[in-house]
Amino acid sequence: MSKGEEATCPPHLGDFESLQEIIQKAQGALSKEKWDSLVGGAETETTLKRNRLAIDSIAFKPRVLRNVSVVDLSIEHFGRRLRLPIFLAPTGPLNLFGPGGGAAVASGAQVFGVAHMLSSGCTPLESVAEAAPSALRMAQLYVRGDDASVHKYVGRALASGCAAICLTVDSAVLARRDRDIANRHRTAGLGKWPGQAYQAGLDWRTVKLIKDSYDIPLVLKGIATVEDARIAVDHGVYVSNHGGRQLDHGRGTMDVLPEIIDAVGGQAKVMVDGGFCRGTDIIKALAIGANLVGLGRMQCYSLAAGGEAAIIRMLELIEDEMLRSMALLGVPTIGDLDRSYLYPAVPVTIPSALSAFPLIN
Repeated sequence: MSKGEEATCPPHLGDFESLQEIIQKAQGALSKEKWDSLVGGAETETTLKRNRLAIDSIAFKPRVLRNVSVVDLSIEHFGRRLRLPIFLAPTGPLNLFGPGGGAAVASGAQVFGVAHMLSSGCTPLESVAEAAPSALRMAQLYVRGDDASVHKYVGRALASGCAAICLTVDSAVLARRDRDIANRHRTAGLGKWPGQAYQAGLDWRTVKLIKDSYDIPLVLKGIATVEDARIAVDHGVYVSNHGGRQLDHGRGTMDVLPEIIDAVGGQAKVMVDGGFCRGTDIIKALAIGANLVGLGRMQCYSLAAGGEAAIIRMLELIEDEMLRSMALLGVPTIGDLDRSYLYPAVPVTIPSALSAFPLIN
């Protein structure tokens, strides 16, 4: 999808003129318990903050006198043309944040033209397929049962038209999340998940089981080291630390992304999430070499702020930010991005889940 200068001023501005307005609306709509759970992380929230710190520690090196009268942000993934190189990342109980849950989010992704990945802890696959039959949909799986349950879930995903299976590999146990504990919220981490022993026992055997049994792309979510990335090169590599909500004191995903990209060496597609919420964030990850960038909390804010319509509006605003930034960088297409446009820098903000939005208190 090519866009000229007129595309930087979307014809349908809607009620929200900025991403910050969407987040402010969401904060007013959610209870304290839900809001804290959404913006919080594990224990000291160090990993969460390092996600933003890693993004903010990269500056741009713009080039001038480049023809950017047309900027094309589209890419091809899993044989489909996507309007933007992003996907709405798997997020557990989306119904906590707005009516329709995962079905509303997937429908918004379909209308706009980006990919969607559904958490197995969210809206049923079949309901999402009905709501967004033509969307590029991927199914994420927490292993909560034996091999038969894994086969059943993958079978359902295939029957529902999913383009890929994503196996989460970084969640052997549920981390302690102090905000939730203080609020006595449902995800406090004081108990156990149903079937947690199966997730704790997950190893490369299950990866091989899925890979050997089905002709569908398999993505491993939670890769955070070069060592694991090298083992995972026969699959899709999804660099993630659960948005800072699992292992505390981990590295930011943008900190580890360059070395994982280099280790994979083009042998596998690389997806990434972790603190991404502005158009410039996405451009930085793409310049490093990521193929798709996931938005997690942003879809929750949008769902709470106005359901499917706000999801679409959020994506419009992300697109607008990316179009303007690409033009100012002197880069006409995603394929032209590389690390020559990036430079290490000292962050100017204190990192948090909301530090990319300075007008929010």
